[in-house]
Amino acid sequence: AIQNFDIMFQHDGSGQMRYNPLSANSGFYYVRANKKAQYVFTSLLYDGAFVRKCKSHQQVLVQILLEHSSFFGTKVKVFDKVETDMFPGGFHYHQDWDVMHDIVSGKSNAYILHMSWTENKDNKLKFLRQMGEWYVQDQCIGHDYLELVEGGGQVTDGSLINQCCSAEPIFSCHFRDKPSKEPCFNSPCIDKRCRQFWNPMAPEFVAELKAKRKALN
Repeated sequence: AIQNFDIMFQHDGSGQMRYNPLSANSGFYYVRANKKAQYVFTSLLYDGAFVRKCKSHQQVLVQILLEHSSFFGTKVKVFDKVETDMFPGGFHYHQDWDVMHDIVSGKSNAYILHMSWTENKDNKLKFLRQMGEWYVQDQCIGHDYLELVEGGGQVTDGSLINQCCSAEPIFSCHFRDKPSKEPCFNSPCIDKRCRQFWNPMAPEFVAELKAKRKALN
């Protein structure tokens, strides 16, 4: 039973040797509050030099998980990247568009979308905005609490919720070759392949285009 595991991970989706055989993603996981799990992360702290050397805490954590499962009986679960649709990540966002179409259409059972496999924070923000999953006002992005509430900051009443949080998703298009809540046909591509997420020749879009042309005439 799933209750018997000490740590449960989202699948990274990568086939890189350094993450094998578990391919556990260290950006999203559940940890049971027990001694075995605590020892895993104590060991990770002790291996800080190794993390700096290989420039990946995920690589080090995967090796620690293997050691602890063998030596101490730590029970580790990595959810299957295909069979489990509750925890999609960067692998699905960039490669498995059947999953992403289910998410934007509301058919998915996903609890979270971990925007891994993404080069930088700027692109993560753009991807989340065009997915309709961004709720932070522009005036509060890139500022810490003291900057916002002191010294003539953007927040005047001490409430970050009212000033910084949007009740509705803040949507904007950025790349037509990445998943989006609405079609972004007029946006540029970010990848060389430029494979569009939405098919502009799909019947619903062709019908819409014909209706617009008819209205103009």
